[in-house]
Amino acid sequence: MLLSKTVRSSSTLKLAFIYVIAFCAAIFGLLGFVYWSTVTYLYEMSDRALSAEGALLTRAYEAGGRDGLVALINRRLTDPYFDDWVYLLVDQSFDYVAGNVTNWPALLPGREGLSTLASKDWQSEAAKRPPLRVSYQLLPDGHHMLLGRDLKDLDRFGENVTIGLASAAILFLILAAAAGISTSRRSVARIEAINATSREIMRSGLGERIPLRGTGDEWDGLAENLNSMLDRIEELVETNRQVSDNVAHDLRTPLTRMRGRLERACNQQLDLSHYRSLVNDTISDLDEILTTFSSLLRISQIEARDRTAAFRNTDLSEIVREVVELFEPTAEEKAIRLQLSAGEAVSVVGDRDLLFDAISNLVDNAIKHGGDRREVRIAVARCADGPVLSISDRGPGIPIEERNHVLRRFYRLERSRNRPGNGLGLSLVAAVANLHNARIVMTDNSPGLRIELRFPIPQRAVPSTFDQQEQPSAIGVHRS
Repeated sequence: MLLSKTVRSSSTLKLAFIYVIAFCAAIFGLLGFVYWSTVTYLYEMSDRALSAEGALLTRAYEAGGRDGLVALINRRLTDPYFDDWVYLLVDQSFDYVAGNVTNWPALLPGREGLSTLASKDWQSEAAKRPPLRVSYQLLPDGHHMLLGRDLKDLDRFGENVTIGLASAAILFLILAAAAGISTSRRSVARIEAINATSREIMRSGLGERIPLRGTGDEWDGLAENLNSMLDRIEELVETNRQVSDNVAHDLRTPLTRMRGRLERACNQQLDLSHYRSLVNDTISDLDEILTTFSSLLRISQIEARDRTAAFRNTDLSEIVREVVELFEPTAEEKAIRLQLSAGEAVSVVGDRDLLFDAISNLVDNAIKHGGDRREVRIAVARCADGPVLSISDRGPGIPIEERNHVLRRFYRLERSRNRPGNGLGLSLVAAVANLHNARIVMTDNSPGLRIELRFPIPQRAVPSTFDQQEQPSAIGVHRS
């Protein structure tokens, strides 16, 4: 069987051969035990038959003396059942009296009981017989009685068992080796498919995916995970590209304005008030740029931080109440009513400051985009699948086809292009939600938009922050 170099060098084949060797060792051990047990049992059966026949001959001797014993031996010699038996009765001088052999074996042990005689143990070449299992007994009158049974059938049976077990072991070895090679070939083929896709991805881009065979085995599971990873990588690469494009686009306008002001300052003779106005406008544009970079840095820090380092059992209702309290003055200035529904404590495991920032951004967006119906509803509830925070406004809402896009960095709806902001507020919310394994769900509020943060059920007990009295900072609120 020819094997490719890849298959020969694969760890799967090496592991398969290790298992084959271990399997064969176990099989040989098992078959050897079966052989030993079978042969031992047959010899024990033969010894019991010898003992029983010896006891019968002894009773015949006790009942009828020497003549009774000779008569029974002669009857046995005429019975075909006893063709493989050996009978020999000799006197005190080892002279023949009765039986189907005439020579007393020279190497017979001098003690009574069972023993085994080989062909060479007989006195003459003419008297050679197959190996025998014999029982020797000294009778009270000095006669010697030898009773034996031919072992050739037992030996033949043992040989047949040996051949059968060896054949089975060889068959098992061949089947195990074939199975190991077949498994190695399949494993290498699947790995090569993954390698081929990887090479294609490196050559042509992230659009390729590892094909699935639909078997639902561990290889399909691995391919699905790798494809999901490639989807995520492609998404991140696309996001980075869009971020670069959006940063260049959003910074172009303020930088152009600043350049124009500087040209005016250089080329025109202006009074001090005009210079001061140009400087203030330039500082305002620079602050906008710095705010954008600060927002990007904040989101990157959230995405890169340890997922559990600052997590605690936190009361979501308390955080929401603090956010509402923070934004009430702003809402009153715009004649917007903040309606809060947050009763009992609702526990989530998370970073309190980050949650405050995310909720603040959602409330800020709802106030800015709430439309003519001046009402924003905020609710916290404990549902069967975990805590839920919902924020609803009565504004124009977000079209369904754009709801996934608004979570990207710098993405802004067309109607919001001329409003202040950098398009990073919902990106920060998405980063915080992802850090807390929460889902963002957007639905129509008829009219308006309803945004939900669906948190998982808390799975662990960590120190609580319910009793903390510090007022959270609003630094993390980003206008979008």
